[in-house]
Amino acid sequence: MSVNACIRLDLAAVRHNLATVRARVPGARVLAVIKADAYGHGLLRIAKTLDSVEGFAVARLDEALALRHAGMSQRIVVLQGFVEPPELELMSQHALEPVIHAGFQVGQLEQASGIQPLPVWMKLDTGMHRLGFMAGEVSGYYRRLSQCPTVRQPVHLMTHLASADEPDSSDTPNQLHAFRERLRGYPGEQCIANSAGILAWTATHTAWIRPGIMLYGVSPFAGRTGEQEGLRPVMSFRTRLIALKNLPTGARVGYGGDWVCSRPTLMGIAAVGYGDGYPRHAVAGTPVLVRGQRVPLIARVSMDMINLDLTDCPGVAAGDEVILWGDGLPVEEVARHAGTIPYALLCGITQRVKRIT
Repeated sequence: MSVNACIRLDLAAVRHNLATVRARVPGARVLAVIKADAYGHGLLRIAKTLDSVEGFAVARLDEALALRHAGMSQRIVVLQGFVEPPELELMSQHALEPVIHAGFQVGQLEQASGIQPLPVWMKLDTGMHRLGFMAGEVSGYYRRLSQCPTVRQPVHLMTHLASADEPDSSDTPNQLHAFRERLRGYPGEQCIANSAGILAWTATHTAWIRPGIMLYGVSPFAGRTGEQEGLRPVMSFRTRLIALKNLPTGARVGYGGDWVCSRPTLMGIAAVGYGDGYPRHAVAGTPVLVRGQRVPLIARVSMDMINLDLTDCPGVAAGDEVILWGDGLPVEEVARHAGTIPYALLCGITQRVKRIT
C-alpha cells in the first residue's frame, strides 16, 4: 500500500542532541522530558534511544507506567504528580517520583499506609503561577514532607521557568533568586533548567537538568532554529504530490476561493492536511520543499490536501516527495507562518500518519 503523509525520525539526531545537552552542562544528570508521546516522536521509541540518560520526565501517570511496562529502569518523574490515593499507590509500586505541588498531596502521603517510601520532588511556584507552592507555604509543607514516613529522604526540589526563552527578561533572575532564598540550607537534589535554561542561563544549571524541545532538534528561542543551537532535527514530515493541474490567470483556488492565480499557474496537490496535523492556519506563502526547492503553499489548508504553486519548479511529477518540515526546512519557520509554536506542530501530528525510522 502506498504511503502518503508520513514522519521519518532520525534517531541518530536524538543521540547527537543529547550529546549537545551534556556538552553544555558537563556533569549534570539528565532528566529527559518525553511527555506528550515524546513531543509527537513516540514515547517508547525515544526513551529507548535515550537509554543513557539518568531519568525521564513525563506529565502523567499513564506515560510513566508505559515506560515501566516497557522495561525502562531509569528514574521517572511525573510532573503533574498524583490526585487520588490509588495513583499514589501505583507510583510507589512502580518506583515513580511524583512532583508534589499542592497541600492535598502532602495530606495523602501522610495518610497513606502499606506503601514503600518513594522519592518526591517538591515544586516551588517562583513566578510561573501554575503548579507549585507559594512562598508562604514552602517551609511548612517542606517540614511535613521531611517528617513523612512514606517519603524517601531528602525531599528533592524543583521549579519551572516562565520566561527562560527570553534572554533579556528579568523574570528568570527573579525566579532564581526566589528559589534560592526560599530553599536556603535545604538538602535535596535540585532541578531548574529547561531547554532554554540549558542554552542561555548558566545560573539555572544544577545537579539535574531537564531538556525537552532541544532533544528533538528544535530551538526554544523565537527567531532561531535548532541548527543555530548546534542541534539536528529529528522529525521530517513528508508526503507526496498526487495531482498536477494547469490553471489560468484569475482562477480561484480552494475553499472560499481566497487565493487567485495572478499568472498561468502549475498547481500541485499534496496528500496532507489538518487531518494529518498540518497546521490549518498556515498562510499562503508558507514554504514546503519539492525536489529540494522551496515552493509556496496557496489557498486554504484542507483536511486531507494542500495546494502548492509549482510554476517555478521544473520537472515536477505526480508521486514526487514533498517535505513539509525537517532537514532543509526548519519546523520553527513553518510555525512562524502558521502563527503558532514548533511544540504545537510536533505534538499535533495525528495517528493516521505513519512513523518511519
